[in-house]
This record gives sequence, C-alpha cells and structure tokens, in this order.
Amino acid sequence: MGATGADLPGKTSRSRPQEPGVYLSVEGHDHRKGGILEGVKTHGKIASPRRENKHARTGEPPLAELSRLIAAYAPHDGTFDLRIPGLHASRYSRINSECVHALQSPSLCIVAQGAKTVIVGQEAYEYDTSRMLVFSIPLPVAALITQASFAVPYLALRLDLSPPKVTELALKVFPGGLPAVQERRAVYVVSADPRVVKAATRLMECLPHDGDVELLAPLVMDEILIRVLRGPIGARVAQMGFAESSVHRLAKAIVWLRENFAQPMKVEELAELVHMSVSSFHQHFKSVTSMSPLHYQKALRLQEARRLMLSAMMDAGAASERVGYLSASHFSRDYSRFFGSAPARDIARLRASA
Repeated sequence: MGATGADLPGKTSRSRPQEPGVYLSVEGHDHRKGGILEGVKTHGKIASPRRENKHARTGEPPLAELSRLIAAYAPHDGTFDLRIPGLHASRYSRINSECVHALQSPSLCIVAQGAKTVIVGQEAYEYDTSRMLVFSIPLPVAALITQASFAVPYLALRLDLSPPKVTELALKVFPGGLPAVQERRAVYVVSADPRVVKAATRLMECLPHDGDVELLAPLVMDEILIRVLRGPIGARVAQMGFAESSVHRLAKAIVWLRENFAQPMKVEELAELVHMSVSSFHQHFKSVTSMSPLHYQKALRLQEARRLMLSAMMDAGAASERVGYLSASHFSRDYSRFFGSAPARDIARLRASA
C-alpha cells in the first residue's frame, strides 16, 4: 500500500503509479453496464461517478492551501510517501472506469480536491472535500476516483494511524474512560473539520524544514488525531487502541490472517485467539469489516496471487499454490469473480497497460 514521492524538498524520489483497475460486482450489479457504481448504496445515498462541479458548498473547509501543497509534493499521478513517516500525498487526473484493489491500512484520509469511493465487502463509502474517511483496521478494498480531471485533479492526504498512539492520546481525551459505543465499524465517514484541514496544512508546511519534520511534525500529527478523537467518531476510533474493545480484538485476528493467509483457516481457532465464541466472533467480524473471515482471507490470497503473477512473473498454477489454493480450477473461478476476468487475461491486460 505504501508509495513514494518525487524529487522535491520533503519527499523521496520514487512514486507508485495508479494500478490499472478491475471491475467489481457489488450487490449483484455488473458495473460495466449502466455505470460502474450504479445502484451501490452508500449509507442512504446512491453513489455514482461525479462530474466536475463548482464546489459551491456552504461552509466548505479552507482547502486551497492544502491543495496547493499536495499538488507540489505529488507532481504527477500516483501516491507518494513524504518525509514525515506515515504521511502520503496522492494525485489522480482522471476518473476510474474500473475499480482498483488494494489492502488499506488504518488511516485518516482527507480530500483536498475531487472525490473518491471505497468499496468494502457490500458497503460503499463516498468521500470528498466535505467528508473525511477513517479506516480503523486493515481492509481489502476496491477504490474509484469519481471526480477528477487534468485541470482539477483529485488531491488527497493520507495519515497512517498507529493503535499505540491512538491509545496514548485517547487516555488523555477520555480520562474518565471511553464512552459506550453502540456501532463498531472498520470504516467511518465524517464531515471534514476545518481545524483538522488547517492542521494538515501546517503538517505539510513542515516538509521543507528538517527541524520542523523532526520536532514539530509529531506534535501536529498528535493535534490532528486529538481533534479526530474529540469529534463525532472519536470514541469509535479510540476502540482500535484498547485491548478489551471488540475492534482491537478483531484487529488481532486480522493480523493473524494477514501473516498466515496461505494457511488453512479455522474460524474456531481464530475465535479462541481473540477470546470470543465462534458465533460472536463471526457476527462481530462481519459487522466491523462488512465481510466474513473466509471472504477476508480469500481477498488477501487473490490480491497476493495477482501481485506474484504481475511482479514475480509466476504462472497462475504456481501463484495459486503459493497463496494456499489446493485446486487450480477453484482459484481460477475465485479470481475471475473477484477481478472480473481469468488470471492469464487479467495479467496480460495489466502488463499491456503498464
């Protein structure tokens, strides 16, 4: 998931170009027909590719300066790792016609220009300059840039979230203990806080100065996280750092899945690992991640197999065995359903696009 930057003060010299995407079917829709997100429900709205608009929102956060800084540190399409650890800048100048699959780490995402939709299981989350997005645990996702152009590209900032840091700051924000939380999810969308946007701008302004990167940037990152914790989703985000919370316990299971995705999985053993009953574990896992443990493992296996075929030049049979499939035909069926075409055809298309 990581990416790197170009040769400007405050960033490294490598960039990760946008991976050619693939079609994804959600809620029974084939997005190659009638629009890629036609009919996908996003918490009461219908997500659809956006055309460039005039951003005439009342009370829109002051994003002009943040946009300028992101554009400077992301000079061409791609996602860039900046000098401040855990800070990434993205620029994309065209709307996706196909989904891009990736494993998303816990993070806060701020859009300074344009819009994006992230699909997790059967849930779609749309965010733009008026909304921030938070991932509380690692998730396999499919993403779409839904508002961008060469003249007005999609510009965004991503700040990785560390559970130990979340815990440290949550203890200060909630000295009397965490408020009770009814809803626990892996992804939250919340109105963009102008104070968070201003802090993100100040964080970007640290990049050209070595002393600021070392001494001031950590303080500004703490400020951003504190403002998120004090906001409407703060108590929910704080759950990711506390060992007794269901989100933190599920994160422990997810770490096991990520490190052992090629091994046979027994839900009973995962439930025991996080001290839950099997039924409670399955219910909590699906409630938080929008997918079952088996679906989560399958997504990890297929994404790794695709990487091995594309980057390590493995054939489909070798890649499927490496990620834990016992049957090549089973692998091919799952791959085709997940990525929209058979392994050989999909990899040939990706190599041709590259």
